[in-house]
Amino acid sequence: MQDITTNKDLITKSSTKELKIFVSALEPSSNLHLRNLAKVLPESCTLIGVCESEIGRQVLSPSEFAIMGFSDVAKKILFFKEAMQILSEAALTCDKILLMDSSSFHLRLAKKIREKNPNIPIMYYILPQVWAWKEWRAKEIERLFDKLACIWPFELHYYEKKARYVGHPLLDIYTESKQLYSKDSNIFVFMPGSRKSEIKKLMNDYRILAKKLLEKHENAILRLIIPEKFRDTKMMEIYGDIEMFHIVYNTQEGLSNASFAFVCAGTATLEASLMQIPFVLVYRAKWIDYFIARMFVKLNFVGLANIIYQAMLKENGKDIKKAGLGDDYLHEELLQNDCNAKNMLKAYENFNYQKYFEGTSTLRKYLKHGSKDNVAKWLLEP
Repeated sequence: MQDITTNKDLITKSSTKELKIFVSALEPSSNLHLRNLAKVLPESCTLIGVCESEIGRQVLSPSEFAIMGFSDVAKKILFFKEAMQILSEAALTCDKILLMDSSSFHLRLAKKIREKNPNIPIMYYILPQVWAWKEWRAKEIERLFDKLACIWPFELHYYEKKARYVGHPLLDIYTESKQLYSKDSNIFVFMPGSRKSEIKKLMNDYRILAKKLLEKHENAILRLIIPEKFRDTKMMEIYGDIEMFHIVYNTQEGLSNASFAFVCAGTATLEASLMQIPFVLVYRAKWIDYFIARMFVKLNFVGLANIIYQAMLKENGKDIKKAGLGDDYLHEELLQNDCNAKNMLKAYENFNYQKYFEGTSTLRKYLKHGSKDNVAKWLLEP
């Protein structure tokens, strides 16, 4: 852990004209969106808290919150307890508070801050997915926060007040509405995810699929997208033999001009949709994890793009059927036993491009615009 005393000294030695905003962004994606937000805030604003060092003054580093599975959580229980105390005290030295994503930690942090100062303004940006499970949390969230910055239009239905649709942060990045897909590029993109378990379960089938694609397209270019955080680390060893792939460490760069992609479940499915890159979702989890998720998560699909697309259709009055029926989804999902090289190749060969492009265009219109400008304006309001 860092020398918190030194960092606290930095916090208190601030100009009287300075507007101090406490921020907590634990995830790489949160820091990406926070970086975009910081660009449109006035120079008089100073960000303090958990963020990357180039964004603001660190009280703690986001890297200290990185965990890989339940065993890591157990090892870090003492750290999380200490961090909660440190951050709640640091937050009280600031004028405003902005918490981003990471609900398991931030709901507890907001509660601790409220106990110490019921009146300090707290905004929540990138809210918990109460629409997937635990709807009852919406009331608790409204009780703890003053401003709820929703990134999905349909989220507003779950809150009685305090919520506002601000736009989606990915549209601050993928600002162009034109297709970035290239029909004749023969560039095939493979995204095995960012967790060790995901990567290990997909890479063997990806290698088999890659060889089949090279047989069909002699000039095929095979791109493997690896998270930047894994560059030059031992994590690279879990990928196995990747000599046939061109390695890319940036999602936008890796997907650009692709003719097709095979994407592990997650935010990447929405990124591919906004870039209008045709893809199939592939995902294989531990059976016990998959079974529990199916029991508690009340959604027809796994992919974020499909989930949001269905929510959009439902808002427009369409009767949503069960998964796999009708035209209620953007792309195919290959899960568990269905997730294999043979089915991936078949999904590519049978892909409905017209339906996909029409659907992704509609999805972009539904999300409307980016969020950074609206969040900045609302955050600074009394």
